[in-house]
Amino acid sequence: MKTGIIVPCYNEEKRLNITAFLNFVQTENDFHLCFVNDGSKDNTIEVLKKIQEADPFKVSVIDMKKNAGKASAVRAGARYLHSRGDIDFVGFIDADLSTDFKDFDGLLKTLKTNKKLSMVFGSRAKNVSKGIEKDAMRALFSKIIKMLVYVILRLPIEDTQCGAKVFRTELVPVLFNKKFFSRWLFDIEMFLRMKKYFGKATILDRIYEQPLKRWIHVEDSKLGLKDSLEIPYRLLSIWFNYNILENLSYANQIQNIEPTIEIFGTPTNAIAA
Repeated sequence: MKTGIIVPCYNEEKRLNITAFLNFVQTENDFHLCFVNDGSKDNTIEVLKKIQEADPFKVSVIDMKKNAGKASAVRAGARYLHSRGDIDFVGFIDADLSTDFKDFDGLLKTLKTNKKLSMVFGSRAKNVSKGIEKDAMRALFSKIIKMLVYVILRLPIEDTQCGAKVFRTELVPVLFNKKFFSRWLFDIEMFLRMKKYFGKATILDRIYEQPLKRWIHVEDSKLGLKDSLEIPYRLLSIWFNYNILENLSYANQIQNIEPTIEIFGTPTNAIAA
């Protein structure tokens, strides 16, 4: 049984470290990479196909025909990996490898050794090491997010937005059965769904926030200043949807709208996103 790693990609043609991904595929046999092209406007899909062709049994590519956001990309990858039947653990990392494979492997080892845990996620804020590098603006945005997120979650999580998380495959239906309301703050929605599923009394026994040894902000981030300034509104929208509209038919109708995708890899009969 393998660990599936989802790599959401949007306009990554020039930033993707092809060599790093190919080396990982060639040296690791217990992992399956699942790249998800989120309607990129550049030549990202062709770059991903070349990586996939290097080893079709270790790499899959999901091509979303229209840009739908990181939330939809990760969801499509998670549901595909869950459908394969050969994946025990599912996780995701950023395409720029701001969190490297060594740190991801550390998260996975923690999850494997503690049977009570359902998810382990990286943290750039907890017990910060010298290997964590942020620019001043992103650090300020992180503090704003942290304050507002605590009001919504009521959980002592230092860093919900780290792009490195791994969880047991059986958690996929809990987290990804429905679409997310947010395009890129979906991590908060994942924690809200787990809190409801496990209960607020036991949720902290099922998740673990693990400090990263290395994390470097790569320039040309897809999260711009305008997006950052909209964070309070987006968070309020998440709170409203999960506390007011969650059981209304209007919300359920929105959840049924699915993106059009094409899958390159094996098996070819995986379910749609």
